[in-house]
Amino acid sequence: MADPDLSSPLIHHQPEVVISIGVDDDDDSSSTDSGLNHLPAAVGVVSRGFQFDHRNNPYGFLSETEPPVLGPTTVDPFRNNTPGVFGLYEAIKIVICLPIALVRLVLFGASLAVGYLATKLALAGWKDKENPMPLWRCRIMWITRICTRCILFSFGYQWIRRKGKPARREIAPIVVSNHVSYIEPIFYFYELSPTIVASESHDSLPFVGTIIRAMQVIYVNRFSQTSRKNAVHEIKRKASCDRFPRLLLFPEGTTTNGKVLISFQLGAFIPGYPIQPVVVRYPHVHFDQSWGNISLVMLMFRMFTQFHNFMEVEYLPVIYPSEKQKQNAVRLSQKTSQAIAASLNVVQTSHSYADLMLLNKATELKLENPSNYMVEMAKVESLFHISSLEATRFLDTFVSMNPDSSGRVRLHDFLWGLRLKPCTLSKRIFEFIDVEKVGSITFKQFLFASGHVLTQPLFQQTCELVFSHCDRDGDGYITIQELGDALKNTIPNLNKAEIQGMYNLLDDDQDERISQNDLLTCLRRNPLLIAIFVPDFAPT
Repeated sequence: MADPDLSSPLIHHQPEVVISIGVDDDDDSSSTDSGLNHLPAAVGVVSRGFQFDHRNNPYGFLSETEPPVLGPTTVDPFRNNTPGVFGLYEAIKIVICLPIALVRLVLFGASLAVGYLATKLALAGWKDKENPMPLWRCRIMWITRICTRCILFSFGYQWIRRKGKPARREIAPIVVSNHVSYIEPIFYFYELSPTIVASESHDSLPFVGTIIRAMQVIYVNRFSQTSRKNAVHEIKRKASCDRFPRLLLFPEGTTTNGKVLISFQLGAFIPGYPIQPVVVRYPHVHFDQSWGNISLVMLMFRMFTQFHNFMEVEYLPVIYPSEKQKQNAVRLSQKTSQAIAASLNVVQTSHSYADLMLLNKATELKLENPSNYMVEMAKVESLFHISSLEATRFLDTFVSMNPDSSGRVRLHDFLWGLRLKPCTLSKRIFEFIDVEKVGSITFKQFLFASGHVLTQPLFQQTCELVFSHCDRDGDGYITIQELGDALKNTIPNLNKAEIQGMYNLLDDDQDERISQNDLLTCLRRNPLLIAIFVPDFAPT
């Protein structure tokens, strides 16, 4: 008889595991999911690991489908790997370089001051900001460009290795680059003197804001749909006119540690013009130059106290969009991000600037291991249309459940956070989120389950029916008595204090009465609560 240990497979079959390989540019299927551009070229779709029980689905009155599940987020693209001084060699080097740092600081200050004065002179009396800067003003800006090279020198970039060459402006009017540090904008200003797209908040920065204005910046408020549309219009207008400088965009929208490439914003790709990707690397052993979880002052100090900081810039071949890519910005962004990721030899993830917001929020709240609360928001936005601000509100709710050091919440704390009491229904709600069946949930699982319920087509209609069902006397408000009557069939044995707690949660404006708007607002912020209302009246 064969030894069962030898005849048994080493890897047991796992159902629903799909491996998708990078889609060809001309395949129409790639345009059906705008979230695909945020995924790596080869990515596994993770199985739940158990058979989903539709009969016990507490949201079956909305949909029989289960929420999508992605694997856990295992990478932090914003973490600086050397936020402090580690090792005897680095400590000795800093001590030796302290006198050099003082000289560099003087050079930095003098260069910034001269560049600022030259920029003020170039901008003096210039009011027609809609048209290209006159030639004589651009010539004055050369003084500022030379000053920026001196600034790079002061930061320890005595030489910068280049590979390839920038294409002529008429060939590639748009340049896109990965974004690792505040050094890249300084370098590109010296090298290309481009027009950039920047956050409106940069305009108020001392010294820097003035120089940015001289670059004929396109300001954008990333939280305003109107502002983003106006920015795309300006990108297209300036890219189409050879009298403007070429445009430079960092499509990741924020700095990373360079270990991965995060999702791209589409602003650079919507106009459909040829694009030259540029790759920036910072080879290092002891000092990570990325602007991650490290303050600007500390990062500058570490740069000043290095013998030399290495920087490599590679200009990749120009990407000429096909007719399909001109009509589909997602396709063009996919092709560009794949070229940059391949050159960097890194994977692409679905993280975005919104993940950085969640990371900063978790850090503000002094949560242990803040990186546990990143969820790859580009995929979340694609699947559920949840904005970054809504995601931070969901994080507030999750934090109220008292997560442990690993970022997980157990049943008792989950029920306390949502003002629920232990019962069959509340346990089914928790099990709906706990896709791993381990007795605890992560923020990513909580957000995915909430987003799934929130985006069901019948959600809004059901919320309205919930209100009319609870408002028995039809006066436009739900009293505490009416709320207790509505919940007694789904959550039995509620006492007055428990009903009052739920009433306070639903009373969004805290005016001691629940209007329809109060209820709708609360259920949008806590969509999982819709299951506690009797589902018999839900639309079918």
